[in-house]
Amino acid sequence: MLWRSLLLAAGAAIAPGVDAATLRFSCSQLVVERLDPIVNPGANPSPHLHQIVGGNAFNQTMDPSVHDLPSTATCTTCTPSEDLSNYWTATLFFRARNGTFHRVNTFGNELGYTQANGGQTVYYLSNGKVTAFKPGFRMTVGDPTFRSAQELSAKYKFLDFTCLQTPMTRGGQTLDFPKQPCPAGIMVSIRFPTCWDGRNLDSPDHQSHVAYPNNQNQCPSSHPVAIPQVFYETYWDTRPFNNLAEWPVDGSQPFVWSFGDKTGYGIHGDYVFGWKGDALQRAMDQNCNSDLFVNQINCPTLEVQSLQQANQCVKKTSVSENIDGWMTALPGANPIT
Repeated sequence: MLWRSLLLAAGAAIAPGVDAATLRFSCSQLVVERLDPIVNPGANPSPHLHQIVGGNAFNQTMDPSVHDLPSTATCTTCTPSEDLSNYWTATLFFRARNGTFHRVNTFGNELGYTQANGGQTVYYLSNGKVTAFKPGFRMTVGDPTFRSAQELSAKYKFLDFTCLQTPMTRGGQTLDFPKQPCPAGIMVSIRFPTCWDGRNLDSPDHQSHVAYPNNQNQCPSSHPVAIPQVFYETYWDTRPFNNLAEWPVDGSQPFVWSFGDKTGYGIHGDYVFGWKGDALQRAMDQNCNSDLFVNQINCPTLEVQSLQQANQCVKKTSVSENIDGWMTALPGANPIT
């Protein structure tokens, strides 16, 4: 069946098994602003623009020793109402032939979440017993300084782009930005590692405490604890920018990340855990799953809300700058590299 093949494609980073969870849900847009409490804690603004989803406790610091997301947030943009986590990525921009920039909006995944106010689709995947994240856990994946396929593929797995011919396109992923107009937009997929060292909730580089499994899908001895795979799918609405007459004269692709990357190889994502109590562990233990094409989470142990309720959770930006309309430079004046 089509829905099953699409879910298997989404979960390809984890080999399918009998005791497997494929928890998939929508997280509407919370805010778009230049803050990054993991990499640039306390900075207002941070160096580049992010699109953030999840609980409305997101702020510029989020010190895990004093900032408890489940007790601080009053709402979440995610359909599991017990998920007050925050998920964010860099923001996409279109660079026109005349050198000006326009921010690209996100839109609801057309496989079930068309009513979502932008944001992204979030997955929690498992294949067998996993240990849910602990309060204060955070991690990043990817490297914004990378500018080659060799750098990206040598260190990270499953960070890629899909040029959507239709909303159901799966396959043909690339490590760099698509080089031709995409009729249904560009989908960006970001998958985090699935092994934890079992001790550290964070690390100086925000990555060393987690690792990818080996080719046999087994965790290395340095990171023996299997954790759920966190996986983002973000639909970027590049459709308004498909006129080749507005693309660079040399025919090169016109999209850049908000940190100035014109290649796409600097793709990265950030995650701060914020589920209430043991809600995520219960969902993983019960092998919860979700249906495609409808906003349906098959998980009696979880409390859920409608897309309309999720859309109502928003956060006023705390950074005073214009991020809409045409502009002569990226927010933060990041150079194009």
